[in-house]
Amino acid sequence: MLDKTLSLGFKDIISLEVILFVIKIGFVSIFSWVLVLYLYWSDILYIVSSYLNFIPWEWLKTTGASLITIFVGYIFIIITLSILTSIYSEPLLKKLAIKRYGVESINSPSMIKSLIINIKSTIWFLILFILLFPTFFIPAIGQIILLYLYSILLKEATIYDVGSLFIEDKNILKQKSKGIRVLSMVASLFNYIPILNIFAPIYAQILFLHHLLNE
Repeated sequence: MLDKTLSLGFKDIISLEVILFVIKIGFVSIFSWVLVLYLYWSDILYIVSSYLNFIPWEWLKTTGASLITIFVGYIFIIITLSILTSIYSEPLLKKLAIKRYGVESINSPSMIKSLIINIKSTIWFLILFILLFPTFFIPAIGQIILLYLYSILLKEATIYDVGSLFIEDKNILKQKSKGIRVLSMVASLFNYIPILNIFAPIYAQILFLHHLLNE
């Protein structure tokens, strides 16, 4: 089942309609944070440098606050991508459901609730990101931890945004949502590749859509 879900998800992610969608979302997210970094570089650099002073690893402090500041900007691009995808992906998901399965949606997710879920996920992500940041530099282990944190941004929002389109019963949705963590982590692998990271949020939603409907 997972292999088929991944296969169908890959076919959809390279379709023209999905590519056009992620280009729009990606442009807004990247442009916004590049502009913020450009305008407030010194202030953000100061905050990052101050945080690094509390880390006991001397080698980490000397790796360069500037590079880490760019990484922080990249993280906020990923957060913005997740939120914008969550808000605007509904028409695309409906088209894919009809195209692949001939299934019409039975409901629409609330934009307010979707935003609340995204904000909660973002807060948890940022708290854990700040606390666990030094561990990211531990070979292998650090990347697994970061991948798990990336999945936090996608998991709950994906369940709500996609599940609300096709399932009304919360108990059924909860049952069918088993395995979403794995799908979120698979989608989050895109975040390790700049530019391609714009595909991560919509890929998680597409994978979950196939997970729900491909039965």
